[in-house]
Amino acid sequence: MIKSRGMTSNVLKLIAIAAMLIDHIAWGFVPNGSVLWQVMHVIGRITAPIMCFFIAEGYYHTHDVKKYAVRLGIFALIAYLPFVFFESHSWPPVHWFDLNVIFTLLFSLLALWAWDKIEDKTLRIFVIVGLCILSIPADWMFFAILYTLAFGIHHGDFKEQAKWFSIISFVMVVLASIGDVAMGYTFYKDFFQLGVFLALPLLAMYTGERGGGKCSKWIFYIFYPTHLLILAILIILIK
Repeated sequence: MIKSRGMTSNVLKLIAIAAMLIDHIAWGFVPNGSVLWQVMHVIGRITAPIMCFFIAEGYYHTHDVKKYAVRLGIFALIAYLPFVFFESHSWPPVHWFDLNVIFTLLFSLLALWAWDKIEDKTLRIFVIVGLCILSIPADWMFFAILYTLAFGIHHGDFKEQAKWFSIISFVMVVLASIGDVAMGYTFYKDFFQLGVFLALPLLAMYTGERGGGKCSKWIFYIFYPTHLLILAILIILIK
């Protein structure tokens, strides 16, 4: 359904990119646990839900899911070194087994494809669980897969999408708090994860239109590895 007022997918993706940049600047340059650090990460939580939402949208609008998946795979590989460089804050990197969020988005697309196309329920669940396991070393892990499934399964019904998104997010925050306590941190250290809920009013404004120009779909793919590489270099030079 097309809304007369609101934001196009291009505008929402640009907001997600800006939030991601703020988030990554906080990881690299702001004192861990400070008020500014928390605020910047709250803003940064907007990114993943928006990107997962548009993976689901893309699945239903693309003419070729295979090409979509291949494109994600190619850019995930391109972003691999910049991401591990950024995560390690050093060269050579030490976090070689960390996977960037484009890998997670690829797994999310494949999970939605499995849900939609695999008729055998046992095989379908097996494939989705397998993809969730593969996503564990990746940014946003299996929560991005669950978000994408929630948005995709209930495509066109924003109330249901918001409900399941909220349930998944609540579980994520609880698990993060339990993990913090187990590791000796305060239980509220990861409360910035609640920032994911800020994505809902933005997504509610989605007009259903793409917006932007012919090249706008490439902005995220190009910006993502480029900004990671620049930030990683700056971190090493400054620190």
